Amino acid sequence: MPIYELTSHEFREIEASDFGTSGHKERGDLQRLLRTQIEVISEDLFVLTEEFSDWDESRRRIDLLAIDRNANLVVIEIKRTADGGHMELQAIRYAAMVSAMTFDRAVRIHADFLGRLNGESADAETRILDFLGWSEPDEEAFGDDTRIILVAADFGKELTTSVLWLIDRGLNIECVRLKPYCDRDRTLVDVQQVIPLPEASEYQIQLREKEHEERKQRVERHDLRRKFWEGVVAQSGKAGGRHANITPGKHSWIGAGSGIRGIGFNLAVTQHSCQAEIYIDRGNREENKAIFDQLYSHRTEIEKSLSIPLTWERLDNRRACRIKSEISAGGYRSQESEIVIAQQALVERIEMMGKAFRLYFDQLAL
Repeated sequence: MPIYELTSHEFREIEASDFGTSGHKERGDLQRLLRTQIEVISEDLFVLTEEFSDWDESRRRIDLLAIDRNANLVVIEIKRTADGGHMELQAIRYAAMVSAMTFDRAVRIHADFLGRLNGESADAETRILDFLGWSEPDEEAFGDDTRIILVAADFGKELTTSVLWLIDRGLNIECVRLKPYCDRDRTLVDVQQVIPLPEASEYQIQLREKEHEERKQRVERHDLRRKFWEGVVAQSGKAGGRHANITPGKHSWIGAGSGIRGIGFNLAVTQHSCQAEIYIDRGNREENKAIFDQLYSHRTEIEKSLSIPLTWERLDNRRACRIKSEISAGGYRSQESEIVIAQQALVERIEMMGKAFRLYFDQLAL
């Protein structure tokens, strides 16, 4: 979209240009000016150095390396072109390379930068502390995250699609557009953060924090389930049960075969309860319901032979069927004493159900 000068007579369109036409160079002009006027693209940045390349076995250089007021490292890549090229891939490599930088290392890097810039390197630490609002260095709080800022005259669809995908997966990355305009003998630059949109930034930060917490809880849940199943498998091993050789996993259930295709002996767990079940799913709804109905016709005899309650679920709105025995106390988030009792009960109940149903499995018309 063009920009205009508003005069008393008209909106005068100012012609869009490019940095090549205006004679401005990527490193000699854009980078050189931004290293001392970084507020042009963001007010919360402090430049540590430019052309940073202090790592082994690589000739790659970060255009500008900065920190923000939260003490996060910020990799800034600059292109004067109108499509951005593959700068996002380059920046990701750089972000990984500097992610372990310490506060002390940042001070040394900034001191060297100041020495090259104006010969005054002695106050590098004071400058950084003043920017962060710290009275003294805090290594634990420094460099907790690494941000990426891509700066270009414009961004192609391929790059923006990649950036949006990376943001959705938790990477802190922004695109700032420096769009040049030619107005007679002047070059004007329209500076806009285009990804994420400024008004959406706070929402996206909250969304990333929520996703991070959900991911953390998911990992914890998987660990607790695996631990629960490890106990069940151990109990089954002691009792010579059918789940003794199962590999404990992160899911909410484990299963063992019955000797008949599509009929399994499953154990399932939730946060505070668990159940032993016979699960019927041979891949065909009608066949599953027919097997269930045959077993259900012997319900009285089966339940008389058991000392545990059964719930018969034909599940008419689903393909599979289930016959289960619930344990109301004892899930993967229960007290340890309850978990041990539940694990023992699961093993006992599934073995009891296996014996009670064996005769009727043999009579099935399959």
